[in-house]
Amino acid sequence: MTRILITSALPYINGIKHLGNLVGSQLPSDVYARFNRAIGNEVMFICATDEHGTPAELAAAKTGQDVAEYCAEMHDVQANLAKGFGLSFDYFGRSSSAQNHALTQHFAGKLAENGLIEEVSEKQVYSNADGRYLPDRYIEGECPNCGYDGARGDQCENCTKQLNPTDLINPRSAISGSTDLEVRETKHLYLKQSAMSGKLDTWIDSKKGWPILTTSIAKKWLHDGDGLRDRGITRDLDWGIPVKRGDCDWEGMEGKVFYVWFDAPIEYIAATAEWAEANGKDASEWERWWRTDKGADDVKYVQFMGKDNVPFHTLSFPCTIMGSGEPWKLVDYIKSFNYLNYDGGQFSTSKGRGVFMDQALNILPSDYWRWWLLTHVPESSDSEFTWENFQATVNKDLADVLGNFVSRITKFCRAKFGEEVPAGGAYGPAEEAVIAEITTRLKAYETHMEAMEIRKSAADLRAIWVAGNEYLQAAEPWAKFKTDPDAAAAIVRFALNLIPLYAVLSEPFIPDAAATMLKAMNTKAAWPTDISAALETLPAGHAFTVPEVMFAKISDDARDEMQAQFAGQNS
Repeated sequence: MTRILITSALPYINGIKHLGNLVGSQLPSDVYARFNRAIGNEVMFICATDEHGTPAELAAAKTGQDVAEYCAEMHDVQANLAKGFGLSFDYFGRSSSAQNHALTQHFAGKLAENGLIEEVSEKQVYSNADGRYLPDRYIEGECPNCGYDGARGDQCENCTKQLNPTDLINPRSAISGSTDLEVRETKHLYLKQSAMSGKLDTWIDSKKGWPILTTSIAKKWLHDGDGLRDRGITRDLDWGIPVKRGDCDWEGMEGKVFYVWFDAPIEYIAATAEWAEANGKDASEWERWWRTDKGADDVKYVQFMGKDNVPFHTLSFPCTIMGSGEPWKLVDYIKSFNYLNYDGGQFSTSKGRGVFMDQALNILPSDYWRWWLLTHVPESSDSEFTWENFQATVNKDLADVLGNFVSRITKFCRAKFGEEVPAGGAYGPAEEAVIAEITTRLKAYETHMEAMEIRKSAADLRAIWVAGNEYLQAAEPWAKFKTDPDAAAAIVRFALNLIPLYAVLSEPFIPDAAATMLKAMNTKAAWPTDISAALETLPAGHAFTVPEVMFAKISDDARDEMQAQFAGQNS
C-alpha cells in the first residue's frame, strides 16, 4: 500500500469561487484522491481556506463585519460548497488556525537562525486620511506598464504585471479613496530566496517527470532578468500571523504580520495537524505525513494548482522548507493547470459573468458539472466553457451513454424477469469480447490516472461505458427474448453486472451517480483486479431496483436561459 499526500491550492476567503477556480485545483485533486483510495492506497487529502492578506480585510470591510467573523463565516460557506461538489477532503482547514500561527512563526525563526531572513528598510505609501500604510490591494492607481486605471498595489489585473504600491501613477487609497498620501520608510523581513536559487534549480532539475507547464514557469522565475529575487514576507496589517521568532517577539517588527504568501503554503502542514487534533490523534499521526524523520520518507506528495500559483510552490515554499534545515517532506509532483475561460471571455466576479459554485449547484446536480469540467480540464492549454458544449457533453455522455444504459437494462429486466437478476445460460464469445475490451480500457484508465492525466482518464472511462452500450445494442435481448428466453436472460445478467462495475470505475468522476448505481443494484463493489470476476458480482436471484432517471437531458430552451442568466453586465 502506497501512502499518498495530496494538497489542493487553498481557495481564497474573499468570496465564492467560480468554476474556473474549482477545476484549477480542487476538483482534479479530488479525482486523484478518490482513485487512490479505491485502488487501496492510504490517502491524506488536505485543503483549507486562505484567510490572511489585504483582500480579506477589504472584503470584510465591505460587509461591515469584523475580519475574523467574516473569515469564519466564509470558511463555512466554502466548506459546504466543497461538500456539495463531493470534494472528499480528509480535512478542510483554515490558515488562521492556531496550528498555522505556531508553524509559521517556527519556520520564520529557523530561517532567521540559518541566515535566510534579512531586515530591509523600504519605502511604502502611507495614507494620512486612513492613518495607516497601504500595502498591496489597499492602494489603487494607474498601471505604469499599460495605463489601466484600476491597477492594485500588488498587480495590474489588466496586463498581469506584478507591481509595488510605489509604482502606481496617481495612487489613491482603496479604503477611503483619499489621495493624501506620502511615502515613508518602514522595515520589513525578506526571505533571501536568491541565496537558495542554486539549490532550488538543482532540485527542480531532479524532477524529470514534472509537467512542462510547471517546470517552465519555475525556470522562468529562476533565470529571467536578474534571477530569483528576495521576497518580503511581512506586511503592515492588523489581520494575520504576528511576526515572531518561534515563541519570541521579533524586535522592530511589532505590529506587523507575516505576508499571506509566506503563511498560506505552511497551512498544508498545519491543516494536517488540525486534522489530527480534530480526530483526537497525537502529533505523530500528522508528522508521519510531513516529517521524513517520522516516516514521511515513504510518502508520495502531490500538489494540484493553477499556473498562477506555480512560482510560490516551486520556489518560495520549497525555499522555506529547505531553508529551515529540518527534515520536512518536499513535494514530489506538482500538477499545474492552465485557465478555464467563460463563453468567449473571462469569468468576472465584479460583472457577474460566469457560473459560481453556489449557482451551479442551484441549477443542476454536482455530477453534471464535475463530468464536464473533468473532461475539459485545462491541462495542456487554456480551455473554454460554452453552454452549447456543456449541453452536448451532458446529453451525449451522461444521458445517452451511461444513463441510457442503466435505465434500458434495468427496465427491460423488470418487464420480462422481474426485479431480480435472471439466471439464463453461460456467457459466450460476445461477453468475452466485452470483458477483453474493458480489461484493456481499464489498464489505460489506471495508467492515465496514476500519471494524473485527467482528460485521458475520462476518455478511457467513457469508452468503458460505450462498450456496454454497444454490447447491449448488438446483443438485442428484447429480440432474443421472443425466441430464446434463456439466452436473453444471460445477456441481461451480464449487462446488469456491468452496472456495479461502472459505479466503482466512475466514482472518482461522478460520485453521486456511482452511489445511485450501487444502491439500485443493492450491492457494494471494490476496484476490480479481474474483470471476469467483477462481472459475477450479482448472482442469479439477486434483487435490485430500477433507479430514477440518472441524468436528465438539457433542452435548448434551458441552455439558452442559463446562458442569458450568467452572461453578466456589458458582455
